[in-house]
Amino acid sequence: MTSVNGRPTDGNGASPDAARDDPSPSAPRHDTVAAVVGQWQAVHPDLDTGPMEIIGRINRCAVLLQQAEDAPLRRAGLSRPEFDLLGALRRTGHELTPSELTRETFSSGAAVTKRLKQLTERGLVERRGDTRDRRVAHVRLTDTGRELVDAILPEQLAYETTVLAGLDTPGQGELATLLGELLVQLEGRLGVLRV
Repeated sequence: MTSVNGRPTDGNGASPDAARDDPSPSAPRHDTVAAVVGQWQAVHPDLDTGPMEIIGRINRCAVLLQQAEDAPLRRAGLSRPEFDLLGALRRTGHELTPSELTRETFSSGAAVTKRLKQLTERGLVERRGDTRDRRVAHVRLTDTGRELVDAILPEQLAYETTVLAGLDTPGQGELATLLGELLVQLEGRLGVLRV
Protein backbone atom coordinates (compact mmCIF):
# COMPACT_ATOMS: atom_id res chain seq x y z
CA MET A 1 0.00 0.00 0.00
CA THR A 2 1.36 3.43 -0.95
CA SER A 3 0.24 6.92 -0.05
CA VAL A 4 -0.85 9.97 -2.01
CA ASN A 5 -0.89 13.37 -0.31
CA GLY A 6 -0.45 11.66 3.02
CA ARG A 7 -3.45 9.36 2.44
CA PRO A 8 -2.93 5.60 2.06
CA THR A 9 -3.83 4.12 -1.32
CA ASP A 10 -4.26 0.61 -2.65
CA GLY A 11 -1.33 0.89 -5.08
CA ASN A 12 -3.57 2.07 -7.91
CA GLY A 13 -3.99 5.54 -6.46
CA ALA A 14 -7.35 4.78 -4.85
CA SER A 15 -7.97 5.45 -1.17
CA PRO A 16 -9.15 2.48 0.95
CA ASP A 17 -11.98 4.76 2.11
CA ALA A 18 -13.17 5.05 -1.49
CA ALA A 19 -13.29 1.28 -1.87
CA ARG A 20 -15.06 0.89 1.46
CA ASP A 21 -17.65 3.48 0.46
CA ASP A 22 -18.19 1.96 -3.00
CA PRO A 23 -21.52 0.07 -2.81
CA SER A 24 -20.78 -2.15 -5.82
CA PRO A 25 -20.55 -5.85 -4.85
CA SER A 26 -17.27 -6.24 -6.80
CA ALA A 27 -15.48 -3.57 -4.75
CA PRO A 28 -12.84 -4.91 -2.34
CA ARG A 29 -13.88 -4.75 1.28
CA HIS A 30 -11.56 -3.24 3.85
CA ASP A 31 -11.69 -4.18 7.53
CA THR A 32 -10.95 -1.97 10.52
CA VAL A 33 -7.35 -3.21 10.70
CA ALA A 34 -6.73 -2.05 7.12
CA ALA A 35 -7.78 1.45 8.16
CA VAL A 36 -5.48 1.36 11.20
CA VAL A 37 -2.57 0.10 9.10
CA GLY A 38 -3.21 2.84 6.55
CA GLN A 39 -3.08 5.47 9.26
CA TRP A 40 0.22 4.14 10.62
CA GLN A 41 1.69 4.01 7.12
CA ALA A 42 0.77 7.64 6.64
CA VAL A 43 2.50 8.58 9.89
CA HIS A 44 5.50 6.21 9.51
CA PRO A 45 5.81 5.26 5.82
CA ASP A 46 9.24 3.77 6.53
CA LEU A 47 7.91 1.06 8.87
CA ASP A 48 6.87 -2.43 7.76
CA THR A 49 3.33 -2.84 9.09
CA GLY A 50 2.97 -6.39 7.72
CA PRO A 51 2.99 -8.04 11.18
CA MET A 52 0.25 -5.68 12.32
CA GLU A 53 -1.93 -6.82 9.43
CA ILE A 54 -1.76 -10.41 10.72
CA ILE A 55 -1.64 -10.02 14.50
CA GLY A 56 -4.10 -7.13 14.52
CA ARG A 57 -6.60 -9.20 12.55
CA ILE A 58 -6.10 -12.26 14.75
CA ASN A 59 -6.73 -10.17 17.87
CA ARG A 60 -9.78 -8.46 16.37
CA CYS A 61 -11.21 -11.77 15.14
CA ALA A 62 -10.65 -13.33 18.57
CA VAL A 63 -12.68 -10.62 20.28
CA LEU A 64 -15.53 -10.79 17.76
CA LEU A 65 -15.59 -14.59 17.66
CA GLN A 66 -15.68 -14.88 21.42
CA GLN A 67 -18.64 -12.52 21.59
CA ALA A 68 -20.50 -14.61 19.02
CA GLU A 69 -19.49 -18.06 20.27
CA ASP A 70 -20.34 -17.40 23.88
CA ALA A 71 -24.07 -16.84 23.24
CA PRO A 72 -25.03 -20.51 23.86
CA LEU A 73 -22.85 -20.53 26.97
CA ARG A 74 -24.43 -17.38 28.37
CA ARG A 75 -27.86 -18.92 27.93
CA ALA A 76 -26.66 -21.88 30.01
CA GLY A 77 -25.21 -19.55 32.64
CA LEU A 78 -21.62 -20.56 31.90
CA SER A 79 -18.54 -18.53 31.09
CA ARG A 80 -16.14 -19.72 28.39
CA PRO A 81 -13.45 -20.69 30.96
CA GLU A 82 -16.03 -22.70 32.94
CA PHE A 83 -17.14 -24.51 29.80
CA ASP A 84 -13.49 -25.23 28.95
CA LEU A 85 -13.11 -26.96 32.32
CA LEU A 86 -16.24 -29.02 31.81
CA GLY A 87 -15.16 -29.79 28.26
CA ALA A 88 -11.74 -30.98 29.40
CA LEU A 89 -13.34 -33.43 31.82
CA ARG A 90 -15.78 -34.64 29.16
CA ARG A 91 -13.32 -35.11 26.29
CA THR A 92 -10.65 -36.84 28.37
CA GLY A 93 -13.30 -39.15 29.79
CA HIS A 94 -11.79 -39.54 33.25
CA GLU A 95 -11.05 -37.72 36.47
CA LEU A 96 -8.46 -34.97 36.43
CA THR A 97 -6.61 -33.21 39.21
CA PRO A 98 -6.76 -29.41 39.41
CA SER A 99 -3.14 -29.33 38.19
CA GLU A 100 -4.08 -31.40 35.15
CA LEU A 101 -7.05 -29.11 34.48
CA THR A 102 -4.69 -26.14 34.68
CA ARG A 103 -2.59 -27.64 31.88
CA GLU A 104 -5.60 -28.73 29.83
CA THR A 105 -7.23 -25.30 29.87
CA PHE A 106 -4.12 -23.06 29.77
CA SER A 107 -5.27 -21.36 32.96
CA SER A 108 -3.65 -20.42 36.24
CA GLY A 109 -4.06 -22.62 39.31
CA ALA A 110 -5.91 -19.88 41.17
CA ALA A 111 -8.37 -19.40 38.31
CA VAL A 112 -9.06 -23.14 38.08
CA THR A 113 -9.62 -23.36 41.85
CA LYS A 114 -12.15 -20.51 41.71
CA ARG A 115 -14.00 -21.98 38.73
CA LEU A 116 -14.09 -25.46 40.25
CA LYS A 117 -15.65 -24.03 43.41
CA GLN A 118 -18.41 -22.37 41.34
CA LEU A 119 -19.03 -25.48 39.25
CA THR A 120 -19.12 -27.67 42.36
CA GLU A 121 -21.71 -25.37 43.96
CA ARG A 122 -23.83 -25.73 40.82
CA GLY A 123 -23.62 -29.52 41.01
CA LEU A 124 -21.78 -29.86 37.68
CA VAL A 125 -18.55 -31.34 39.04
CA GLU A 126 -17.57 -33.18 42.18
CA ARG A 127 -14.27 -33.61 43.93
CA ARG A 128 -12.90 -36.52 45.87
CA GLY A 129 -9.74 -36.71 47.89
CA ASP A 130 -6.85 -38.96 46.96
CA THR A 131 -6.66 -42.03 49.19
CA ARG A 132 -2.85 -41.75 49.39
CA ASP A 133 -2.34 -37.99 49.46
CA ARG A 134 -4.85 -35.69 51.13
CA ARG A 135 -3.40 -32.67 49.32
CA VAL A 136 -4.51 -34.06 45.96
CA ALA A 137 -8.09 -33.85 44.72
CA HIS A 138 -9.67 -35.63 41.77
CA VAL A 139 -12.39 -33.87 39.81
CA ARG A 140 -15.06 -35.47 37.69
CA LEU A 141 -18.27 -34.47 35.98
CA THR A 142 -21.56 -35.22 37.66
CA ASP A 143 -24.33 -36.68 35.54
CA THR A 144 -25.82 -33.19 35.38
CA GLY A 145 -22.50 -31.75 34.21
CA ARG A 146 -22.11 -34.40 31.51
CA GLU A 147 -25.65 -33.84 30.25
CA LEU A 148 -25.06 -30.08 30.12
CA VAL A 149 -21.86 -30.39 28.09
CA ASP A 150 -23.47 -32.86 25.69
CA ALA A 151 -26.45 -30.55 25.24
CA ILE A 152 -24.40 -27.38 24.68
CA LEU A 153 -21.66 -28.74 22.40
CA PRO A 154 -23.82 -29.30 19.27
CA GLU A 155 -25.34 -25.83 19.65
CA GLN A 156 -21.87 -24.34 20.15
CA LEU A 157 -20.54 -26.06 17.02
CA ALA A 158 -23.57 -24.91 15.03
CA TYR A 159 -22.89 -21.37 16.17
CA GLU A 160 -19.26 -21.63 15.11
CA THR A 161 -20.28 -23.06 11.73
CA THR A 162 -22.57 -20.08 11.17
CA VAL A 163 -19.85 -17.63 12.16
CA LEU A 164 -17.44 -19.17 9.62
CA ALA A 165 -20.04 -19.54 6.86
CA GLY A 166 -18.54 -16.64 4.91
CA LEU A 167 -15.43 -18.72 4.18
CA ASP A 168 -15.70 -21.62 1.75
CA THR A 169 -14.54 -25.07 2.86
CA PRO A 170 -11.10 -24.86 1.20
CA GLY A 171 -10.62 -21.40 2.72
CA GLN A 172 -11.46 -22.72 6.18
CA GLY A 173 -9.02 -25.59 5.75
CA GLU A 174 -6.25 -23.28 4.60
CA LEU A 175 -6.88 -20.89 7.47
CA ALA A 176 -6.90 -23.77 9.99
CA THR A 177 -3.57 -25.01 8.63
CA LEU A 178 -1.93 -21.58 8.74
CA LEU A 179 -3.19 -20.88 12.25
CA GLY A 180 -1.99 -24.32 13.36
CA GLU A 181 1.48 -23.60 12.01
CA LEU A 182 1.55 -20.24 13.77
CA LEU A 183 0.34 -21.78 17.04
CA VAL A 184 3.03 -24.49 16.96
CA GLN A 185 5.69 -21.83 16.45
CA LEU A 186 4.35 -19.59 19.21
CA GLU A 187 3.98 -22.43 21.69
CA GLY A 188 7.54 -23.52 20.98
CA ARG A 189 8.96 -20.02 21.14
CA LEU A 190 6.92 -18.53 23.96
CA GLY A 191 5.96 -21.63 25.92
CA VAL A 192 2.38 -22.36 26.95
CA LEU A 193 0.81 -19.10 28.03
CA ARG A 194 -1.24 -19.06 31.21
CA VAL A 195 -4.19 -16.75 31.73
